Amino acid sequence: MPLVYAGRYLKVNLTNGTWSEESIADADVRRFLLGSGYAAWLHYREMEPNLPPLDATSTLYIFNGLFTGSFAPSGCRTTWCGRSPLTGIWGESNVGGHWGAVLRAAGYDGLVITGRAERAVYLWIDGRDASIELRSAEHLWGCDCHEAHDALLAETDAKAQVAAIGPAGENLVHYASVMMGGRLQARAAGRGGIGAIMGSKHLKAIVVRGGSARPSYHDPKTFRQAVKTANRWIQANSIGMSKLGTSGGLAGAERAGDLPVDNWRGGSWSEGAQRTTGQTIAETMFSKHHRCFACPIGCGKQVEIKEGRYAGLQAHNPEYETLAGFGGLLLNDDLHSIVYMDHLCNSYGLDTISTTANIAFAFEAYEKGLLNDEDTDRLPLRWGDADAIIELIHRIARREGLGDLLADGVRSAATRLGPEAENFALHVKGQELPYHDPRAFASMAVNYATANRGACHLEALSYWRGYGIEVPGLSHLGETEDGAFDRHDSRGKGSMAARYQDYMALYNPLGLCKFIIKASVGPETVAEWVELAMGWNWTTDDVFRTGERLFNLKRLINISYGIGRADDTLPQRFLTEPRPDGGAAGVLPDLETMLEEYYAARGWDPATGHPTAARLAELGLA
Repeated sequence: MPLVYAGRYLKVNLTNGTWSEESIADADVRRFLLGSGYAAWLHYREMEPNLPPLDATSTLYIFNGLFTGSFAPSGCRTTWCGRSPLTGIWGESNVGGHWGAVLRAAGYDGLVITGRAERAVYLWIDGRDASIELRSAEHLWGCDCHEAHDALLAETDAKAQVAAIGPAGENLVHYASVMMGGRLQARAAGRGGIGAIMGSKHLKAIVVRGGSARPSYHDPKTFRQAVKTANRWIQANSIGMSKLGTSGGLAGAERAGDLPVDNWRGGSWSEGAQRTTGQTIAETMFSKHHRCFACPIGCGKQVEIKEGRYAGLQAHNPEYETLAGFGGLLLNDDLHSIVYMDHLCNSYGLDTISTTANIAFAFEAYEKGLLNDEDTDRLPLRWGDADAIIELIHRIARREGLGDLLADGVRSAATRLGPEAENFALHVKGQELPYHDPRAFASMAVNYATANRGACHLEALSYWRGYGIEVPGLSHLGETEDGAFDRHDSRGKGSMAARYQDYMALYNPLGLCKFIIKASVGPETVAEWVELAMGWNWTTDDVFRTGERLFNLKRLINISYGIGRADDTLPQRFLTEPRPDGGAAGVLPDLETMLEEYYAARGWDPATGHPTAARLAELGLA
């Protein structure tokens, strides 16, 4: 049977400098797909729960999705997985761009990397002649991500794709990212500290040049026609994303009470939001669109600052989360400075969500007297002070002074500052919250509490329903008896979150971008694509059952790491402190009610938070 995927991965041992090609069983792909699904399966079989995330023998799993490198709409995604140094549990970070498609063209579905090189190295994979080399990267150690990117293209091939870490990864910042695409088309495997895992292995970069390997399909003619049809409707229903990218949603988020303000204590920030939204970027500094491989949307943007302190800076356009973090969360309405801060994070290889959350934590600690001028080396930490924010970015990436405290995440920092600090160390299972307020969308409260990698909006994306985005096959969820949907009402949102999680759990393993869901790509459409590409005779039941299997598999991994019912919770700020004004004023989610409903929908023991034996047997995980 023709296969979309290559059926093999490269296993590299950095300690002894060896590698081997490993085959992927079709039966495993049918059960777990590829991407984070297959990576989780390998990790579950091989894991040693007592092994620290940054130990030399810990494993980094990098896998394309089933459709990555194909002509499926947005078939470009790669997932970087392992035990997160930030959370200590399952970690995965998904990224688009072109790197994954080029790896597929080189003939591989993924990489499994273990060991630690004695000196800095980079991995060079050339698909044209199937050559593989571990080359010295000692001359690149200390270079930022953009410098390394350009130097590696010059050393290898201009048509290669580079995935590199910067100083943050080298210095083992627990939320260091892996960067792809260079200065202007930056794409990040950002969350959970995958960059630190690479840094701990002395692996500066992975450079890939494609060859002649191409996907084949079960029914190529019909599949191609289905994709052409899908691309047309995705483009027609994604005009806002195409024009503005994710940054275009910031003003709407503020109106809904979704935007974080003043480390999640504030309500309205309308004037600041207007000054920092994607519409303002488009009017004042937009320079060019760019798109990921096989993407019908093209949400990527490049910008150039034409005046002021940062005049001449050409960079990637900040995404929504970055604008929200460096903007409303820190009360900074200087848009030019935010673009520069984003550029700094991309250069250092820092996840912008965790970086901004840690800076907000430091600001509040300083405000409350838990940090003083001696702790900050005489740097005043004042809300909205762009210079202070920029200085802390430098210090975190270099682990200098206060930056060393913040480099391990807010959970660790709060432990060192004392019990009062834990009240505003806003994380779930060690991962700082992304910038969608669970008080604005009740279903996100239970999603954050139960997400497998710690606080994560992408594991459910159920807040989209609150913005009026109705996904076929999911749009009825969370409604009251009269058919109405109230985003603030906790009733029905537990089972809603579980169902959304099951559907979203499929996208990384398939290698598809979740933004196509905004254009009404539902489970029936995904099942059709799988059937035409693979010949598997899939239905919507297969979509949800596979997603549920993958979600439960990752839960089993986390149980081995000690996670249970007590960890499925939120910071008290979201449960007891309502927003004072704005679109979600006075609202608090009823997390306990939603969790009870969620566990029942999942078939998990409500006392322990563990999947029952019966449910695991149903999912083929017994």
